[in-house]
Amino acid sequence: MSSPGPRTTPGRAPQTGAIDAVTSAPPLRALRVEYGDEHHVVEPGREFSIGRESDLSVDDNPYLHRRFLRIRTESGLWWLENVGTLLTATVTDASGQVQARLAPGARLPLVFERVHIVFGAGSTSYELSVHTAGGYYGPAVPASGEPFSRVSDETIGHVPLTTSQRQLIVALAEPLLRQSSAGHGEIPSSADAATRLGWTLTAFNRKLDNVCDKLDRIGVSGLRGGRDNLATNRRLRLVEYAIATQLVTRDDLAVLDLLPAAHGAAEPDEGTR
Repeated sequence: MSSPGPRTTPGRAPQTGAIDAVTSAPPLRALRVEYGDEHHVVEPGREFSIGRESDLSVDDNPYLHRRFLRIRTESGLWWLENVGTLLTATVTDASGQVQARLAPGARLPLVFERVHIVFGAGSTSYELSVHTAGGYYGPAVPASGEPFSRVSDETIGHVPLTTSQRQLIVALAEPLLRQSSAGHGEIPSSADAATRLGWTLTAFNRKLDNVCDKLDRIGVSGLRGGRDNLATNRRLRLVEYAIATQLVTRDDLAVLDLLPAAHGAAEPDEGTR
């Protein structure tokens, strides 16, 4: 006995076409990759690589893979793939609310209209952005319709930070924050950052431990110290996370104005809150 066809109302055609129209993906369009003053348009069907010797050669840094990231199309979507063997990238939507860590061999679909990609190699941190012609998803907004805002000087991006903890992160991220567009910057050493802040190196390291422990407790990976995680890697990962998730932005450079007037002044001990 044959199965019945789609149920219809007399005089009406089956509504499968309407369903197909809703569930089918929109046609794939070109995307744009921005890095500093460079803008690259990638057409569907073309592969685009990012690395030391790639379609987008971001730097001649020997710690950077020749081909680190690859963008290509598959199954009607743009995909970002990590084709390196050592480095990891942090990928976020434009709001910084959605974050993913792209480890070697991993890939993810580019489903937002704009994504930021931040990664480090050696002591240098890199930032670039990818724009698609209309994303599939968008960030959530509060029920009131108002944008997320900082309710006080003690809370940033839903992570409570003391004033000196904010200053520490901004001092490390300052080379990237002062750029007018995505690019790269050398992350200061602990000694240089301590000098910039007017703190002793001991005070800086203690506060760095506090910040990293706080973020580690909420699930941010790569910040726990130890034999296999050098101090450079921790600072680089902290900057990578802070920039990608907008934990700090260019507006936060103002917190450096609160620094002690004289270098070597006592750094307030605000505990590990």
